[in-house]
Amino acid sequence: MSEATIAFIGGGNMARSLVGGLIADGVSAQRLRVADVNTDALERLRAQYGVATFVDNTAAVHGAQVVLIAVKPQAARAVAIELGAALERQRPLIISIVAGLRSADLARWLGYDVAIVRTMPNTPALVQSGATALHANLAVNATQREQAESILRAVGLTLWLDNEEQMNAVTALSGSGPAYFFLVMELMQRAGCELGLPPETARLLTLQTAFGAAKMALESPEDAATLRQRVTSPGGTTEQALKLFAERGLEQIFSDALAAASRRAQELADQLGRS
Repeated sequence: MSEATIAFIGGGNMARSLVGGLIADGVSAQRLRVADVNTDALERLRAQYGVATFVDNTAAVHGAQVVLIAVKPQAARAVAIELGAALERQRPLIISIVAGLRSADLARWLGYDVAIVRTMPNTPALVQSGATALHANLAVNATQREQAESILRAVGLTLWLDNEEQMNAVTALSGSGPAYFFLVMELMQRAGCELGLPPETARLLTLQTAFGAAKMALESPEDAATLRQRVTSPGGTTEQALKLFAERGLEQIFSDALAAASRRAQELADQLGRS
């Protein structure tokens, strides 16, 4: 992995987090390249990490063994068509972190039988605490799977999917998931203020409680339901709050919300594929 030349097409936040994670993992900055139309973003990357930067996508991918496409969905088709001929000549592994872009659509735009690993990271990758699902198409070999996993593991947890259609569920669960937790934290903080706590006290107690609960869940062999039961004393305050959540239909709300997000992910993928 440390010997592969890796080119990023797109120098936004996700590319920046991956570059930082890879360098922290021991990948030489000399092996990393970033292309973007935003010269200010390129200058920041060059100054912070010492990577080579390009405004020309074709120049950036020349000789690369791995190419990460990290552009906005609406720009993906044009970028793929631009790079198709150059990539077909050298046959690198393509890693797509374009939200909602199916591997078959990307391959069609590139114009050849290309090895693609489609990924769905989430925003905590920006602080090396992300969760990323990966799916490899049939052209990806074992070495390339290892390369893809090594790259995405630099910013957090990685999990492989056998079925690409599961990406819609991943998008609904972990892709959009940080927003759900931010909403819960926002509402808990607000409720704490309504109960008389100073705003900063409510904020810090909320954030530390969220962090502590997540850490307990990560480090415990028990599932979340068991942990919840263990902190819910019969007749106590926690039980009273959870009872109200149940009465107001919180479980069904979450189920319906994630189903709606998954349907929207499918709709957006269909729209992007027709573009």
